[in-house]
Amino acid sequence: MPERQVTVLTVDDQPVFLRAAHDLISATPGFHEVGQATSGSDALELASTLDPDLVLIDVRMPDMDGLETARRLHAAHPEAVVVLVSMGDVPELASTPSPGVATHLRKQALSPRALRAVWEAHGSGPR
Repeated sequence: MPERQVTVLTVDDQPVFLRAAHDLISATPGFHEVGQATSGSDALELASTLDPDLVLIDVRMPDMDGLETARRLHAAHPEAVVVLVSMGDVPELASTPSPGVATHLRKQALSPRALRAVWEAHGSGPR
């Protein structure tokens, strides 16, 4: 029986990162990108329809930042594994735990190995 694909929703306001994330997810066996959103509000709408297993959310976005998006996403979809991503360190993540956020990764650290490690550490397994 084939292994179930981990479905991923990517949220970022930068098209270059969305393309890079798509390529990364496509290159990671067992993972499948089901959607992309360019804002927090779009992400919440898509998550309701797509029911992703894993959500990569940029910390800094203009309409609704990643922390607020993650909080709302967790309230509506507590089973989704939420990973905040950023270009640099985010001091507020170190000082204040964010409900529903599994971890924070620097965008530069994203790799097939990192995606698998996050899923193995925080994934809920078959849904």
